[in-house]
Amino acid sequence: MPFGKKFEEALPYAARLHQDQTRKGTNTPYVTHLLAVAAIVGENGGTEDETVAALLHDAPEDRGGRERLEDIRARFGDAVAEIVDGCTDTYEDPKPAWRPRKEAYVAHVAEASPSIQLVSAADKLHNARSILADLRALGDELWERFTGGKEGTLWYYRALVEAYASNGANPVVEELDRVVREIEAFAGRASESGRGSAGERG
Repeated sequence: MPFGKKFEEALPYAARLHQDQTRKGTNTPYVTHLLAVAAIVGENGGTEDETVAALLHDAPEDRGGRERLEDIRARFGDAVAEIVDGCTDTYEDPKPAWRPRKEAYVAHVAEASPSIQLVSAADKLHNARSILADLRALGDELWERFTGGKEGTLWYYRALVEAYASNGANPVVEELDRVVREIEAFAGRASESGRGSAGERG
């Protein structure tokens, strides 16, 4: 079923919010990530609300905190806002310590609604695809971009796969598992080649 007015309004809203952002360590416009996550959700049976939430999943964390969430609620409804809220890592600025924050997120998504899990897993799938592509191009230099470093990032993505999979298999989680396995294998090869590891940066 084609999406309607809500999706049409969410596209420019998301583009405006993130217009000055780029993907971590690159010159790639951040909105490309949001469009990719929305595509993954929409291509895997996502509803209009779930696909709109995919476009907006980073808005509160990056662009205004709880006030932004309430603006999303007013514009796009409770269902979208609840999914966005469920995908939000933290509302605090500065952000809390990395490892406890990620552990809390993993525990949260394991118990979250199917809609939150779909959007969250789609987000992580696109991130994992990007990590794998950049890892092939840059080797272990890539891990310098990440607060958790190499070991922390590898732990986080494996923990996420297990959290999503605990609720049953689906195509998004299965592909995430495949991509994470490729990252793990390539990261092992990169280390064995003597490139070294960036390590955790806190």
